[in-house]
Amino acid sequence: MKRTLLFLLFAAPAAAQEPLQEASWPPAKAKDSVFAGRKLDTYKHGVAKEWGYAKPQQDTFLVLHPKEGKAAAAGKIPLYVVLHSAGHDVHSCLACTTKPGNHDIYHAPEGFFALYLDCRANRGDWWWGINKYPGADVGPTEKRVIHSVKWVVQQYGLDENRVYLCGNSMGGSGALGIGMRHGDVFAAIKANVPAEVKHVSSRMRFPPQELPADAKFADPPIVIDYSAPNDGWSRGHDGFAKAMNDRRYALIMYWGPFGHANDHRAILKANDLIDSFDWLNVKKNEPYPVFTNASTNDPLPWPDRLAEKKPGQINAFFRWNQVSDTHDKAEMTLRILSDSDFKTSFALPKEAAADLTLRRLQRFRIEPGETVQWSFGNAKGEVKADPAGLATLPQLKVGAEPTQLTLTRRP
Repeated sequence: MKRTLLFLLFAAPAAAQEPLQEASWPPAKAKDSVFAGRKLDTYKHGVAKEWGYAKPQQDTFLVLHPKEGKAAAAGKIPLYVVLHSAGHDVHSCLACTTKPGNHDIYHAPEGFFALYLDCRANRGDWWWGINKYPGADVGPTEKRVIHSVKWVVQQYGLDENRVYLCGNSMGGSGALGIGMRHGDVFAAIKANVPAEVKHVSSRMRFPPQELPADAKFADPPIVIDYSAPNDGWSRGHDGFAKAMNDRRYALIMYWGPFGHANDHRAILKANDLIDSFDWLNVKKNEPYPVFTNASTNDPLPWPDRLAEKKPGQINAFFRWNQVSDTHDKAEMTLRILSDSDFKTSFALPKEAAADLTLRRLQRFRIEPGETVQWSFGNAKGEVKADPAGLATLPQLKVGAEPTQLTLTRRP
C-alpha cells in the first residue's frame, strides 16, 4: 500500500505536467503583478527545437520594470540580467531584493528593466548547464538563456548595447561561463563569489584545453569578478586569471578574506574597491582597452596562500573614456584612479605600466598582420596585429592625468 501511495504521489505531478509538453516558444505571459513598487511580468514557456533539449520542459522567467519615474526620460532602457545561486530559484531570487544586504547583486537598478532567469526547475539545467552539458560546445541551457535575453530585449524595445549579466555563487559561475561566450549580447558581466570557474574554462577552452586555430569568439564582455581565497568555491582562480591575461581578455578582479559572502557591506569591509568600477555604463558598441601584465597588479593568493588576509586586485585602477572610432583613427583617453575619485584603503599608484589591446573596435577594424601607428602622450610607435587582428601596445605608462591614445593607419 505504501509503495502504491508513493507511486501515486510521484506520478501525479508528472501527469499534471503532461499538457506542458505542447508548450514551446515564444513565452506566454502568465501573470501581471507589482513587486516592491515595480511592475512585474511572469512568463512561462516550453522549449524551442533549436535549443537541442532531449525532452520537453517548462521554464519561468520574470521581467521587472523600472521603478515608476526612474527610467531614462529619453532613449532606450538597459537590461540587467540575473542568474540565481544554488540556494534559490527565480522567485526566491527576486524576493531577496526586498532587503538591503541580501544578495546585493540581485538588486536591479531602479532605472533598468531586469530579467530573472531560472535553472532550478529542470534537472539538466542545474548549475546553469555545466553539469549536464560539459565541454566547449554551447549547450541547451545556454541557448535558452541567450534566446530569452534576446526576446526580452526585442519585446520591450530595450537598449541592445546595454545588456548586463550578473550572478552570485552558482549564478556567478553561470555568468562567467555563459557571458564570456556571448560578447555579441552582453556589454559587461559581474560575478559575485562565483562557485568555481570550470564553466567559463570549459566554454572558452582555457588551458589545459587547446584553442583551435579556427576558433572564433566575439570580443567578450568586460569581466568583473570578486572572490575570496578563504572560500573553497574560489579554487582555480589562478588559472582563470592567467588565461584571461594570456588571451588578452578584459578582467577586473578583487579579492579579500570575505568568504562566500553575498552582502556587499561585509565584502566592502574586506575590499572597498568592489563597486568602484562603473560596469553598468559599459556599452557593447564602444571600444574598450584590455590591460595585461600590469605593474600594479597584486600577487594572487591562489593556489597556496589561501589564508592571506590582505585584499588585492587586478586591473582595478585603470579608467578610460571613448573619444572617436572612425575608419582611419581610434582615440580614447586613459588614466588611473587618484585620491580625488574616492577614498580607499588601497595605496593608489602614481603610475601604472601595462600592455594594452583595444577590443570591440567598431569602425577602426584592424586586419590580421596589418601595421598601425600609435601615440600616447610623448610616446609613439608602430605595432603589427596578430593573426586575430589584435594590436597590442607594450607597457604603456598610464598616470592620473587623462592622456589620449591614438591609433591610425599607415599612410
